[in-house]
Amino acid sequence: MRGYRIESWGTDPVLTDVPDPVPGRGEVLVQVEACGVGATVLNCINGDLANDPELLPRVPGHEFVGVIRDVGPGVDPTVVGRRIAAYFYLFCGRCGPCTTGLEQRCSRLAGFVGVHRDGGYAPLATLPVRNAVAIPDDLDPIAATVVPDAVATSLHLTHRAGIGTGDRVVIMGAGGGVGMHAIQTTLNAGAAVVGIDMTTEKLDAISDLGAAAARGEDLTGLSPELFGGERATVVVDFVGTPETVDWSLDALGMGGRFVTLTTFRDRSATFRSRRMVFQELALLGSRYTTRTELEHAARMVSSGAVKPVIGATKRLEDVLELHAMLRANELVGRGALEL
Repeated sequence: MRGYRIESWGTDPVLTDVPDPVPGRGEVLVQVEACGVGATVLNCINGDLANDPELLPRVPGHEFVGVIRDVGPGVDPTVVGRRIAAYFYLFCGRCGPCTTGLEQRCSRLAGFVGVHRDGGYAPLATLPVRNAVAIPDDLDPIAATVVPDAVATSLHLTHRAGIGTGDRVVIMGAGGGVGMHAIQTTLNAGAAVVGIDMTTEKLDAISDLGAAAARGEDLTGLSPELFGGERATVVVDFVGTPETVDWSLDALGMGGRFVTLTTFRDRSATFRSRRMVFQELALLGSRYTTRTELEHAARMVSSGAVKPVIGATKRLEDVLELHAMLRANELVGRGALEL
């Protein structure tokens, strides 16, 4: 088959011939229908999640959806024909966190789809059967590409921060793939939402979803009181620079929660413990999602509770155009690769 493979960490994958995969024990063979494309896949390609040369060559793409076409030994054959979404983390399913439904905290994590085993930038892929999460058959495959990461991650952060009715939520970097869907999961939870981004196209898209939009090129000139003179109860930061972290903490009112989801290796920030204590603030990291939340995310998209925001769809041979759009900050929401 023809697919993209990473030949060297930090360089774009190359379209080439890839051996057809065969499912091993406990695995399924998936015919990939579509694959989401967002900033995380660029991090994977850059080697930010692992950069061992022995892992290469590797087919990237962790946000894929498709149909199970075959099974390996030990897998119930009745799953053939089921539409699934790939669960990104290669969890063990047996440790304490996994058995309590916190697969994203697996203590025996074997790595990530698209980094430690081949992903969805090719027509066929294999997965451990536990990583193949059933989704509604009525979901359009392109629309479904937002489920396994963009919506599921957003739903998890909404739960992680305890967002509910009466909360005032600011989302920093709201025009990106996860941000556009985090707007919707927080609105669905009953919160008032302000989305911050930089381009007019992204700000218009934020407004179209029912959130207030604020331009954030110069945070020093942006008031921290964005809710009729009141400060936020929650700030979610998808950018993670010292400037965004400092502004976010200043924008929180008493008892506020700051949630970060950035994993860039070269970004760090500081905070003032005095302010943390006097305002009784909470710092939270939000790590991907659980299998149960991924299933819930699929139902939300299927029911129309969350609208997929896909800024561009490309065929397999044109996927590098999506990468260029992401790097230029031109992509509103998620990109999608159609196979």
